[in-house]
Amino acid sequence: MSKKYSFLIQAKHVFDGKQKSTYEGFLCLKDKQIVKMGKGKASQTIQEEAEEILEFDKELVMPGVTDTHTFFTGYAVFHLGVDVSEIKTNEEGEKTLKAYEEEKHPKNVLFGHGWKPTQWKQKDGEQMLEAVFPDKPVILFAEDRGSCIMNEKAKEVYQFTSDSCYPESYYRIMKEYLNDREFIEKELKDYVAMLNSRGVTSVKEMGFDDFYGFTDYLKEIENSDDLHLRFFFMSQPVGAPMNLEYAKRMREKFKGDKIRFSGFNRMTDGTIADYKGELKKPYEKKDFVCSIDIPWNEIEQDVLEADKEGFRWSLHAQGDGAVAKIAKIYDKCKKVDGKLVNKQALTDMEFTSPEDLEKLGEIGANAELYFQIMSLDPGTVLKENIERTIGSERGKYYWNRRKMEDSGINLCGATDLPLLITSVPESIYYSCGGYMDGEEEPFQTENTLSAVEILKAWTLGGQKSLEMEDKLGTLEEGKIADIAIFDRDLTTENPKTVKDAKVILTILDGKIIYKL
Repeated sequence: MSKKYSFLIQAKHVFDGKQKSTYEGFLCLKDKQIVKMGKGKASQTIQEEAEEILEFDKELVMPGVTDTHTFFTGYAVFHLGVDVSEIKTNEEGEKTLKAYEEEKHPKNVLFGHGWKPTQWKQKDGEQMLEAVFPDKPVILFAEDRGSCIMNEKAKEVYQFTSDSCYPESYYRIMKEYLNDREFIEKELKDYVAMLNSRGVTSVKEMGFDDFYGFTDYLKEIENSDDLHLRFFFMSQPVGAPMNLEYAKRMREKFKGDKIRFSGFNRMTDGTIADYKGELKKPYEKKDFVCSIDIPWNEIEQDVLEADKEGFRWSLHAQGDGAVAKIAKIYDKCKKVDGKLVNKQALTDMEFTSPEDLEKLGEIGANAELYFQIMSLDPGTVLKENIERTIGSERGKYYWNRRKMEDSGINLCGATDLPLLITSVPESIYYSCGGYMDGEEEPFQTENTLSAVEILKAWTLGGQKSLEMEDKLGTLEEGKIADIAIFDRDLTTENPKTVKDAKVILTILDGKIIYKL
């Protein structure tokens, strides 16, 4: 005779996503759901009704993590084709590439990954490719994906060069690798397992244009018990304009709780450090507010057309000028009781003005924030970049997550993976503690969040953005049992020592999908 509950989780530190602190409590799971919860210890009767009891003392039990900005297609490039990371000479390169070609018989193009520019000179490698592979496209991506070795045939076929070998060019090759089943099945499985090991149970995934056939594969695996991640995917127009008909088809095609279409995504400005972020006032010692042209009229037209059809946008913005213009665009979108009907979002939001954050909070916008972004450079470099570009006075509003939260913006955790890899503990270190690598003193703690606020952003905040908060994002009776368990209570851990915290268990649909 089967028992009433499949799992009883008993823990001294439960973060349910609703309270402002953790508490001792228990959760009973059955048929994908949390069917019973309570504070304190479960009664003897409840314990006897459970098939398996999981008890936790110092650990933290919390909702599954939601990363609202990821690129599986970019992550896959790190592992595409043959590994050339150990190659130092043309002779080694030729031998490795020929052996791979004989074994795998790549049809249209020969890919490689892991190229180290300091170890194997680009000019030498390209000369070898011209001599050995004159008629077959060959592209070998650098280990940081910042460049690549290409032969002339590859440049001719795919219409980009080693100088323009960046993610926005990848749409030209996606049809090749996203439809390579042998590669993509393993790659997706590894990607999902990696995210599960970090407590992630849901992602908002970016797909260029129409995802180049990948949605057909997603449909095949949508209801598989082996798919241990929820995919809410967006279309990022890169090789073609916004396609509303495609969006409508995807909305009809995916209606379950595992995979759904989530709207459109686009870059606007660029990094402030490179003078590409759009400011309200000129850069320090410069006479311009942005070094690149941004088609704001086109962006506004796309956003408003999509909004009429019930679709939302996520727009990347790093400068206060770009954030202000997006706030004005979103303010023109459909609202009910002053709040946006469709869950429009801004991504990144490096440098912002308080008045624009108040407007975004007033209309109910979402903010997809890279809480770990400070990890990309040493603290000295980050602070020098701020001083050089916008100065110390405007710099007070850099990474101003405190004002975003206080203004009522729905905050969501995001990574732009593979730029960053999801880590809730790192997020607390950088965006709660305010620490920077190589620096002893925290940076502008008046702009930081509490650990509880960061946990909410990584859980309920993300699910609110995805319009799934009625089913996910908190630990409540009747909700789907997506749960992450860390090895310590992240809400009370010293932010300075939190980075080495680990996930020990991840549960999706009431089943254990990762165990340390």
